[in-house]
Amino acid sequence: MIKALIFDYGGTLDTGGNHWGQVLWHAYQRCSVPVSEQQFREAYVQVERLLGSQPVIQPDFTFRQTLATKISLQMQFLELSQSYGPTLVDAVYRLTQQHTAHNVEVLTQLKSRYVLMLVSNFYGNLSVVLREFGFDGLFSKVVESAAVGYRKPDPRIFQIAINALGLHPSEVTVIGDSIKNDILPAKSLDCHTVWYKGEQWTDAPSHQMVVDRIITDLAELSQIMR
Repeated sequence: MIKALIFDYGGTLDTGGNHWGQVLWHAYQRCSVPVSEQQFREAYVQVERLLGSQPVIQPDFTFRQTLATKISLQMQFLELSQSYGPTLVDAVYRLTQQHTAHNVEVLTQLKSRYVLMLVSNFYGNLSVVLREFGFDGLFSKVVESAAVGYRKPDPRIFQIAINALGLHPSEVTVIGDSIKNDILPAKSLDCHTVWYKGEQWTDAPSHQMVVDRIITDLAELSQIMR
């Protein structure tokens, strides 16, 4: 019997299962930013590496501030005018609000049946972001990479959450958008898995065979978990 659900955050609860790189690239296209997809991808990767290694994002940053910082750094890397920034931030933030509002409703319903937890690679400001979008109070525990010293796909970050639950891994289902970061480490611990399948960063084989269930909308969980 499944007693607890462990969710990923970025790319799962805030984008509809789509990789953040793809979300931003499509925003660049809609806003007619003069850059090729390959140039954008290089900028995206370099900025993510920087943010993962340096304390650029402060603990009190909201998601809007985090997003604005990312885009500003991407503009610098691409040697583009910062004037594109506000338009990009507004467009992406509105989309994020839509996804998170929908998923808050879904999680509120699931909370009556399961213990909910969150395991995320994030920058140290996840609690602020969760309050910003109305997720606060839904999770019994939040395990953030910046706080515990482990990053996905290291299964130890999931083990911390499972230990806090006091459950056997077979009583836990992990839901995430990434086969590499969410599904494979969860399976290595014998958890059940649900892949929130959206637009991927690459066309590499997805190893779908390792997944127990696949969804394209978080609302599907209410049906498949019965």
